[in-house]
Amino acid sequence: MQISVPAETWQNERRVALIPDSVQRLTKAGFDIALQSGAGAEAGYSDADYEAAGATISNDRSSLLSSGDVVLRVRKPDLEEVSQLKEGALHISYLDPYNESDLVDALSSKGITAISMEMIPRTTRAQKMDALSSQANLAGYVMVIQAAQQLDRILPMMMTPAGTLSPAKVFVIGAGVAGLQAIATAKRLGARVEAFDTRPVVAEQVQSLGGKFVEIDLGETGQTKDGYAKELTAEQLEMQREGMKAVISESDIVITTAQVFGRPAPRIVTADMVEAMKPGGVIVDMAVDSGGNVEGSVADETAEIGGVTILGLSNLPAQVSKDASQMYSSNLFNLVSEYWDSETKAMNLDLEDDILQSCVITHGGSIVNETIKNLRGS
Repeated sequence: MQISVPAETWQNERRVALIPDSVQRLTKAGFDIALQSGAGAEAGYSDADYEAAGATISNDRSSLLSSGDVVLRVRKPDLEEVSQLKEGALHISYLDPYNESDLVDALSSKGITAISMEMIPRTTRAQKMDALSSQANLAGYVMVIQAAQQLDRILPMMMTPAGTLSPAKVFVIGAGVAGLQAIATAKRLGARVEAFDTRPVVAEQVQSLGGKFVEIDLGETGQTKDGYAKELTAEQLEMQREGMKAVISESDIVITTAQVFGRPAPRIVTADMVEAMKPGGVIVDMAVDSGGNVEGSVADETAEIGGVTILGLSNLPAQVSKDASQMYSSNLFNLVSEYWDSETKAMNLDLEDDILQSCVITHGGSIVNETIKNLRGS
């Protein structure tokens, strides 16, 4: 059975789906691995590295896609590439199925079994396959490093004969995987860290990392069964903004990570809140890809309002592409290995399996994912 790994073509995407170590392990398991020439270059892996691990290198992208029994990639395919896939193939990548109806229809029509890496459930058994979490961890780290580079002062307290420098104040909004890593990274760099989340249950996690949890009474909130924050009402959003404004005005760095899975990101930092910050302050909007948490943020651009720098950084994990590729490759290896039958040399995909029920979007010419079907009213 052939696994095909095409090079990523998305702008600024530097990750690769499989690293040589995973290629070697999958080859030993009985797969034939074909990889597009140069696919790993941006992540620090040469074609020779892959050949040494057992992969075949191809310069023909179309042939690679059409011959793959399993296609592994980071980003979703475009519609033209779906038409090139082998009928009945297994395709695994991020798919954004909530917003990509035409893509889902095309995959279904082609008879592709499409697994969406965003839809891997947050369960103990699926943890080793959870790409959203593995990549969010890296995003949390990158946000702090990028903000520190832009800030006009250092993060830690420093005592010198010339005087004492107080630590920078960092405010993290959203204490999910990325937010918690941002808190931990900022604390390691010596900053004084505060954090807020609509889920009071995460307060203990914030405090365990050395951060102070900011309490804002929003009434009834909570989280979904998968651990994501529930969407706030308009009234609750306004209460949240009012509660955060004073904290933001005293912060040197503000990091926003608030996202509602499958929906546009909530706008939680308004222009007047930005203007309340001291000149020289830095805001990093992690949610800029899904609409943005911060008024004035622009994807992949640096904006400035009243002397405050706003970084609209998309695809943060790709900035540390080697580590991001290693973690994503491990997620894919664990997913494929879970359902690989080494005796029959075939993938055993039981759609009654709890993990597959969550992440398989299309199979056998139909949309089979209940969440996506319900979203469409079908």
